[in-house]
Amino acid sequence: MPELTELRLGQFQYDLPDERIARFPLPRRDTSKLLVYRAGQISHAHFTDLTNLLPDNSFLVFNNTKVIPARLRFTKPTGAAIELFLLNPVSDEPTTSTPISQAMEATGSSVWQCMVGNRKRWKPTESLKIALSAPDSTVTLTAQWHDYEQSVVRLTWQPGDLTFAQVVQLVGEIPLPPYLNRATTNADWETYQTVYSKLEGAVAAPTAGLHFTPAIFSALAQQAIQHDYLTLHVGAGTFQPIKTDDVRAHHMHTEEVVYTQQNLRNLLDNSDHIIPVGTTSMRALESLYWMGVKLLRNEPNPFHLDQHFAYQTTAVQQPTPNDALTAVLQYLVDGKRESFVAHTGIYITPGYRFKLCKGIVTNFHQPGSTLILLVAALIGDDWKHVYNEALQNDYRFLSYGDSSLLLP
Repeated sequence: MPELTELRLGQFQYDLPDERIARFPLPRRDTSKLLVYRAGQISHAHFTDLTNLLPDNSFLVFNNTKVIPARLRFTKPTGAAIELFLLNPVSDEPTTSTPISQAMEATGSSVWQCMVGNRKRWKPTESLKIALSAPDSTVTLTAQWHDYEQSVVRLTWQPGDLTFAQVVQLVGEIPLPPYLNRATTNADWETYQTVYSKLEGAVAAPTAGLHFTPAIFSALAQQAIQHDYLTLHVGAGTFQPIKTDDVRAHHMHTEEVVYTQQNLRNLLDNSDHIIPVGTTSMRALESLYWMGVKLLRNEPNPFHLDQHFAYQTTAVQQPTPNDALTAVLQYLVDGKRESFVAHTGIYITPGYRFKLCKGIVTNFHQPGSTLILLVAALIGDDWKHVYNEALQNDYRFLSYGDSSLLLP
C-alpha cells in the first residue's frame, strides 16, 4: 500500500451552502437527480435512469439494516430532560460482545452504551422512567446507570415479555442526522428507511438506498441486473467529524456487520462486477476481503478489522479477491455456519486499493468527512470536479439529497 506524503484535512473540504442541504425528502424517492461519473467524464440524469447507466453485468450489493428509534427522551420529576442515544449493546460478560440482533430480541432487560444528553443532571443513584399507553397495556421503560464512567445504561421494561425492539418502537424516536437540524416528523418513520430495510440495529440510514423503489427493482430485474443484501448496522460514528489535521490520525469508529454463506457465493460468482449501494455496503465488502486475508494468514480475531490492517499488508502478502472470499466461505462451510457476525473499523482513505468494488452508488457527503475520503480514494482528486458540478447544477446534498453513480 503506497504511503502518501500529504493527506491533510483541508484537502477534503468544500463550501456547502446551508440551502443546499436537503432537510426533507422529495415526495417520490426515485425522482432525485443522478450525477454519473464514468472514467473522468461527468453527465447528468435522474435516478429512474440508473438501470440503463449501470455497466453490463453489474451486481449491486445493498445494506438491509433497519434504523431503530434510538433516541429515548426521559423527563425527571424536577422537569429536567435527559436524552439517551443508543450506541451499541453491552454484554454482562466483559470479554464478549452482544450482537445487535440478539439485543433487539432481548426481553425484560438490555444493557447499552449510550450518548447521554444533560448527563450532569442524572445522578448515579437515580432511575429514569417513561410510561406510555399501548393498545393492550401500559409500557414502562426504566433506565439506570450500569457503568457511569463508561456511559453504560441498563434498561428494563414492563411488560417484560416484550422485546426491546417492540419497546423502542413505542417509546423511541428516529434519530435524524444532526446536520438536518430539525425535529423528527411522523413521515420520517417511513422516509428515513430504505424500502428493503429488514434487520433492526442501525442508528442512521444507509442513505444511498433511500432512492430505490419497487419500480427501480423491477427495472433492474427486467435488465437481468442481479443484487444481494448484507447487513452493516450503521453507528453514530458515521457522523463523527475528523478533527485531526492529518486525516490518518483520525480514530475510526467500528460497526457490526453480518455476512451470510450465500453472500460469499454470490460475490464469488460476480467478483468482477460488484457495485455497492452506499458507503456502508462498500466498507462491508472491502472489509470482507481483509477478513479473508486474516484467515489465510492465521491472524488472531479474523473477523474484527481495525482501521490500520489494510495498510499494514504489503502487496506481496495480498491474495486475490477470490482467494480471500473463498477462505471466508470455507470457514463457514467447515463450521456449518450459515452466517457470522463481524466488526469492522476499516478506514478507506486516498491510497487505498479497492479489492472488490468497481464503483459505487452514493449520495453527496459532508465536507471533511470520512465519507469524502472514501469517495476520494475511489476517484482521486476528481471528487472535487464531481462536487463542484453538483453544486453548480442545483443538486441536493446529504441524507435526503440526490445521488451519484461513480465508476472510476
